Amino acid sequence: MKIIKAVLWVLVLFFGYKVYSSINGPIEFNKVKNERYLKVIDRLKDIRNSQIAYKSVNGFYCDNFDSLINFVETAQYTLIQKRDSSFLEYDRTFRIDMLREIIVIDTLGFASVKDSLFGNSDRYKQMSKVPIDGVNETFQIKADIIDKNGYNVPVFEVRVSKDIVLFDQNKDLLKQEKGLMSVDGVNGPDIVLGSLSDVSSNGNWPTTYDAIARN
Repeated sequence: MKIIKAVLWVLVLFFGYKVYSSINGPIEFNKVKNERYLKVIDRLKDIRNSQIAYKSVNGFYCDNFDSLINFVETAQYTLIQKRDSSFLEYDRTFRIDMLREIIVIDTLGFASVKDSLFGNSDRYKQMSKVPIDGVNETFQIKADIIDKNGYNVPVFEVRVSKDIVLFDQNKDLLKQEKGLMSVDGVNGPDIVLGSLSDVSSNGNWPTTYDAIARN
């Protein structure tokens, strides 16, 4: 009888644990997922700001992190001021002085890209790294020039697989997350910034992450 009771208690504890895990597992998964996604999205925003600065100076996006980090560390913005001006010019056709209007561009000085984007922080030096404890991986970065309505347009894309971000999580829940298609979730198997087929510097995450993230 004692053996039967012991076995029953073991079964009760086992099934109780299974029920608890089935309820608590997805809750813990979502908690870890959201915390890690926020870290990744913050890093991707740093990359986006750096890429936009790079394009403003060079006219195209950077396709590797070494060059992008070096750009942030050494490059400068040219500070300009545009102002309207006018002058009188003699018109030989009408034989009178006519008013001409022009836009004058004045160079005011220069500003460090690093100081403008990151202030006193040196986190830009780690922008290629996926910022998850236990992960030693880098983001994939690509850049290209595509044709849009007859115009050559620079584009870029940065991505990381959810397999990397959630490497130590429940595999069944991870599989569901990779197949997610929802307006309030990060759709698809990767977290992606930009696009190589469309002119975009947006990410594939919902605005709820922007409201919580660092910047």
